[in-house]
Amino acid sequence: MIKARHHKIIYPIFKILTRFLIRWKFAAVTIDYRFNDNQNAILIIANHISWWDGFWLEYLNLRLLKRKLHFMMLEEQLSRHWYFRYSGGYSIRKNSRSMLESLTYTTQLLQKPENMVIMFPQGKISSMHTTEFKFQKGIERIVQHVRNETQVLFVANVVEYFSRPKPSLFIYAEGFTMGKLKNENLEQAYTQFYNQVLTNHKTTTC
Repeated sequence: MIKARHHKIIYPIFKILTRFLIRWKFAAVTIDYRFNDNQNAILIIANHISWWDGFWLEYLNLRLLKRKLHFMMLEEQLSRHWYFRYSGGYSIRKNSRSMLESLTYTTQLLQKPENMVIMFPQGKISSMHTTEFKFQKGIERIVQHVRNETQVLFVANVVEYFSRPKPSLFIYAEGFTMGKLKNENLEQAYTQFYNQVLTNHKTTTC
């Protein structure tokens, strides 16, 4: 597998690019944030709706979480976009023996409180209007092998245009501890969170 690095030049450029793109391409960003940070590592579980997802979550990180970014990518994509390796990207190959190595590496990253790991358990881009989530195998193994004190942040990203040419971004985030989620069905827990987000979003923005 390809492990993550944080290049002393490329990673700071990625941070600057993230701030620039968000401010340039979006009319407004609203963050609804329900999270009491206990200073342990953070695993983010988010919906996967566009090319923008990683930038949105790094923006959330830069604004509030202040962790070292890590994110899992398919190995062929990471090899093609090599620069992501130097901004925290690491690889996984589905249906291969090395997949276990990638999952173990993820649990190791989550042992260090300065780290944040982003995962999109759907494994593919889907509509933001999806109301049922099907997670791929692997996320359960990570949850079962990480310390109870490790933090999990459910994130839902929603985009609206309203009457503007540029969209507005809404980032909804709610925190849990790993210990609270270990005995729950993660798909169901995230689905419940996401559907509640959509209900509240319609009430407050429409």
